[in-house]
Amino acid sequence: MDLKQYFRKLRETEACLTDPYPVVISLETADGGKAGVATEVPRAVAARMIVEAQAVLASEEEKELYRSQRVAAKQAAEKAELAKRVQVTIVSDTDLERQISSRKSNGPSNSGK
Repeated sequence: MDLKQYFRKLRETEACLTDPYPVVISLETADGGKAGVATEVPRAVAARMIVEAQAVLASEEEKELYRSQRVAAKQAAEKAELAKRVQVTIVSDTDLERQISSRKSNGPSNSGK
């Protein structure tokens, strides 16, 4: 392929991409590329992948599916992180009674305000 033609096609393809980070769907390639993997990439990378026949631009339905999967994955990760932060303290009966009696002797707390 002629380099001038390659870079002209690259610029034209990049100019056609409206999103700053378009979603592309990978194609199977001879060097082991796996088909059907959706990825959000910068416009320049998306244009290069399209010109080199490594990927195609995702349809609106594929974009929505990809983004909803990303949101679900983020929520799951946040939930897992929150579960790691839960702390449990084991208090013996005598320690609990001591804490209760010390609160009673100090008067009502301001925790209700």
